[in-house]
Amino acid sequence: MAGTLPTQAEDYPYLTFELTDGAKASVAVDGLTLNINGTTLTVGQETFTISNLTKMYFSETDETTGSADGIDEVKTDESLLDNAEIYDLKGRKVTRAQMQKGVYIVKTKERTYKIMVR
Repeated sequence: MAGTLPTQAEDYPYLTFELTDGAKASVAVDGLTLNINGTTLTVGQETFTISNLTKMYFSETDETTGSADGIDEVKTDESLLDNAEIYDLKGRKVTRAQMQKGVYIVKTKERTYKIMVR
């Protein structure tokens, strides 16, 4: 099944998506189009796996968690990545070998954090 849905939110400038891991991604609604193709939802430049979404709602502010403005430069022991799940910013699971320059979400038993590969 594939389809396109135009969005309209009179007083709300953002459409916010909450993921199963608690992360949120907000997308400006001005001229926004939602595309559903199989199990994938594309919203503007963001792509989500539908099964990873828990909520979708209009909001007055950008509720994106862990935006690039909040990234601290931290040097980390690469061995911490050995037993971690690593995801790109589109929510796709990647391996250490697949990591290129960019920002990634790292999930361990203890916590979830972002890293930047330079």
